[in-house]
Amino acid sequence: MAAVAVRYLRSAGAPTATAPRSGPGPARALRAARADERPPPAPEDFRRVLGHFASGVTVVTAPAADRPGATEPPAGFACQSFAALSLDPPLVVFMVARTSSSWPRIARAGVFCVNVLGAGQEALCRAFAVSGTRTADKFAGVRYAPAPATGSPLLAGVPAWVDCAVHAVHTGGDHLIVVGRVEALGTDDTAAAAGPLLFHRGAFGTLTP
Repeated sequence: MAAVAVRYLRSAGAPTATAPRSGPGPARALRAARADERPPPAPEDFRRVLGHFASGVTVVTAPAADRPGATEPPAGFACQSFAALSLDPPLVVFMVARTSSSWPRIARAGVFCVNVLGAGQEALCRAFAVSGTRTADKFAGVRYAPAPATGSPLLAGVPAWVDCAVHAVHTGGDHLIVVGRVEALGTDDTAAAAGPLLFHRGAFGTLTP
């Protein structure tokens, strides 16, 4: 799936940091383990420890396919792994699992909008966190409008949004690192007044004075 997405971006002229591969993940060099070598952390320990890093929550969206006979709804998924990357040029970055069913559709669109969620939007986050349903319409009952630069869904009531074109894609273990070039962005001061939606140690939370 990741290889298909990277091949598409390469054919569309977007830079990538990897050559297409036919396998499900990156190649790993085989070597003998040293007698004193420590094994890598167990996945459950990795999640538990990194869960102490509180983060905001976003929903990354892309427009529906614009081709004859296309019936898929817009693409979207909940994403914690989002950050600013560069001021000049203005770049942001998000990470997505190679197994994501939303990512190939975002890659085909070549654009996306990062919707920063605010306090009170936990249910919206959970709706977009559903995985393994490629054709499910996560946007059913969700109000949104086209983002000004790319037409990606801009969700109603979000405190902030960042409208982007895919700039580059890099491999990172079982995830892809997607760099976006910012085309437009904005805030909703009324929504922002309620504060951000946070995620910490497996639970949602908000800021208090």
